[in-house]
Amino acid sequence: MSVPVDLASYKDALLVLGTAGVVVPVLHRFGVSTVLAFLLSGAFLSPGGLGALVPHLPQLSYLTITDPERLSKFAEWGVVFLLFIIGLELSFERLSTMRRLVFGLGGSQVVVSAALIGLVAYALGQPPAVALVIGAALCLSSTAIVIELLASQKRLATSVGRTSFSILLFQDLAVVPILILVGILEPGNDTSIVAKILTALAQAAIALLVIVGVGRFLLQPLFRLVAQTHNADLFIAATLFVAVSTAFITAAAGLSLALGAFVAGLVLAETEYRRAVQATVEPIKSLLLGVFFFSVGSQLDIQSLIAEPAAILATTVGLLAIQAVIIYVLARLFSVSKSASIESAALLAPGGEFAFVILTLAHASQLINQELMSILLTAVSITMALIPACAKLGRKFAKQYVPAPKIDPELTVTPVSDGSVKALVVGYGRVGQLIGDMLTEHKVSYIAVDRAPNLVANARREGKPVYYGDVTYAEFLEHCGLDTAKAAIITIHKESEIDAIVRSLRKSHPNLLIVARAKDANHARHLYEIGVNDAVPETIEASLQLSEAALVGLGVPTGPVIASIHEKRDEFRTELQRAAKKAGTETRAFPRKRSS
Repeated sequence: MSVPVDLASYKDALLVLGTAGVVVPVLHRFGVSTVLAFLLSGAFLSPGGLGALVPHLPQLSYLTITDPERLSKFAEWGVVFLLFIIGLELSFERLSTMRRLVFGLGGSQVVVSAALIGLVAYALGQPPAVALVIGAALCLSSTAIVIELLASQKRLATSVGRTSFSILLFQDLAVVPILILVGILEPGNDTSIVAKILTALAQAAIALLVIVGVGRFLLQPLFRLVAQTHNADLFIAATLFVAVSTAFITAAAGLSLALGAFVAGLVLAETEYRRAVQATVEPIKSLLLGVFFFSVGSQLDIQSLIAEPAAILATTVGLLAIQAVIIYVLARLFSVSKSASIESAALLAPGGEFAFVILTLAHASQLINQELMSILLTAVSITMALIPACAKLGRKFAKQYVPAPKIDPELTVTPVSDGSVKALVVGYGRVGQLIGDMLTEHKVSYIAVDRAPNLVANARREGKPVYYGDVTYAEFLEHCGLDTAKAAIITIHKESEIDAIVRSLRKSHPNLLIVARAKDANHARHLYEIGVNDAVPETIEASLQLSEAALVGLGVPTGPVIASIHEKRDEFRTELQRAAKKAGTETRAFPRKRSS
């Protein structure tokens, strides 16, 4: 007899998984970012969104979130594992080099922003204690969304990434004293302020010392022991145990869960298991972060937005404006470049997830009423939903202030045709460099062109005949010696660029031998149609070389193997050329030397 299952208790989890597995990929196809897709989905399926129609259409209850608060507690682990990953990317040594930005810039931002926002709230009629809590809550940005955006763009190591992360890290550290402050300001609380602060600091110091001290002595032997089992499941279990247990230690000491995981990541970053741990946690982190963004969206109060649109709009715009100005000015004072200051201000101006924690606690402590909390939380939710748009806008404006790069004198050298060039190599990456070495070895003079400035400059310093330019321009081709050259070898990998170069070369030099790299058989067939003499498909050539290595390794004599490989290569070439002719495009008959 089957045990009855309470399907309603699993509904929220099913909605989150459906969002991650179906809705987000669909929205992503239409250009909506993953973060924004989760936020919009959470808002739509929230009790204040689609749930508002449940009294009229009870069937919609199966498509709405039942308990956003329970979901938010689970979603917090997304931020925990995000900070764990960030810790793995850093180290204590690297973190110490950032202390000026973390404690200087980050500390200044929290103090100045909290004070100014608090003064605005006080000027609007809020009591001093309430204004102080509002300032402390709204001065914090979203660690989860901002770091995820920068990480997905691989920009954490840039000036914008370092500046934003430094401010966010101090904000996370500031959460603890802010929560203590809320408890102190609670009506009827007579506990000594000094005693509370000293107790909290002592607990925090002990917790961090335990994590760092125990971690340095035990984590490396623990992971060595687990790794020796060669069991991936045990390695995953050990990784999760370390991340979760350290988070619990700091939570028990009154700090945030995420801070403990971050410190554990810092400790593991100094071991040889850093990359393996990162690969283990990354999928878990991504899914839990999706749940977090979904949870933030589900807390958006649509009814409050309808009831108090002016107050919410004013709070949203005011918060973005105040934070953006303060962060920009402080970043410039700390010698951050103008472009990085603009982009960091745009990223960090919106509110963050800790505002929910602080304002909810303040409401429970009877510091702020329900109406004010709804307005503030809705405004914060809207600003968080706007982070991807703010990031794009900030990056757009920042580009105007990026200083023009200094031009390497090596890049201004133009090729001079002296009648000795026999071949033109288009693209001087790994393939082009190998071809250039082979041409040099066989005493065939050549020049190579590429559009990668650093690559060209370095090659020219080594004495290689490499020039910066674009061979699709006829004016540039006139200087490349193609009037006397016999061949052009195209080594780049982008199909559209290869096609454009082939057409340009064939139009201006009908008798030139053109050998081009092709992505696959279909691309090679197309290249034959537009006039190449030889196309070398990457997939076919790789399979032929693999076959040659395998046959020789299996004991088949080398001579017959090489002969059969050459024969098979000619078969493919003939078949592709025949297919190109059948497509209706006449292929010129150019003489081609055959290898003996």
